[in-house]
Amino acid sequence: MKFSSPVSVQWLASFIDAQIIGADNVLATGINEIHKVEQGDIVFVDHPKYYDKCLQSAADFIIINSKMDAPEGKTLLVSENPFEAYCKIVKHFRSFEPATELISNQSAVGEGTYVYPNVFIGHHVTIGKNCIIYPNVTIMDHCIIGDNVIIQPGAVIGSNSFYYNSKKDREVWYKKMPDCGRVIIEDDVEIGAGCTIDRGVSHDTILGKGSKLDNMIHIGHDTVIGKNCLIAAQVGIAGVTTLKDGVTLWGQVGVSKTLTIGENAVILAQSGVSGDLEGNKIYFGSPVQPAREKQKELVWVKRIPELWEKVMGK
Repeated sequence: MKFSSPVSVQWLASFIDAQIIGADNVLATGINEIHKVEQGDIVFVDHPKYYDKCLQSAADFIIINSKMDAPEGKTLLVSENPFEAYCKIVKHFRSFEPATELISNQSAVGEGTYVYPNVFIGHHVTIGKNCIIYPNVTIMDHCIIGDNVIIQPGAVIGSNSFYYNSKKDREVWYKKMPDCGRVIIEDDVEIGAGCTIDRGVSHDTILGKGSKLDNMIHIGHDTVIGKNCLIAAQVGIAGVTTLKDGVTLWGQVGVSKTLTIGENAVILAQSGVSGDLEGNKIYFGSPVQPAREKQKELVWVKRIPELWEKVMGK
């Protein structure tokens, strides 16, 4: 999330009761979790295992629970509980706004767009021109929808991310990270009935121009889907995943988190993707392999009883 205007590190330190190590006359421009940090951002770290990753990231401001020298160009904000400090900042700049009507008067709907009855549109939503939003669609706060978009009945755009801070030395093991990201749907996208698209934790979930989603698809937080992708029914995509332009996922494909699928890759039905894939290839299986290799393997597996009988002389 980017702040509406830069925030001084002195104010931040006072707000979260933190000690400054490093530059103290600088301005933060946003806040992000580690997978999406950019220059000018604040990030938090509360475990030594991840100290180096955060200190070497693009973030300029690190909320941390240990005193140490600040790397050049970085500012440390030393706090007893970095997670709670992070949450306090997010809730301050993206505070909860209760809804009192089905379509918020703080949102904008473009010319030629038709919104069916029983659609909910939250605060600070922008919808472009010539869209069709079918009944029982829910579009939560801060979502951005382009022109010529079709959203079929029952879809939920901008639901909360499935993202938790986990510590097993406390009574509640999983504490929810408050969301301050968005969903951005570009022009000419179609979203099928019953799809659920989670907002980014602190950045954006993006559906690229011209992409088409069938029914009952789940898109996880901070996932970026490229232009002209085709996704069939019952696909599940975990968080912080990238699909490059032209990717096709057939029915019931499962895609794990924090990976990239290259341009024009095709994943055949019921496959499981657990790591990065090169583009311009067809894949099948769980875990996926190039489809022809996997199909040859299945042929040999089918012949095992026959081969066993030959070996045993039966």
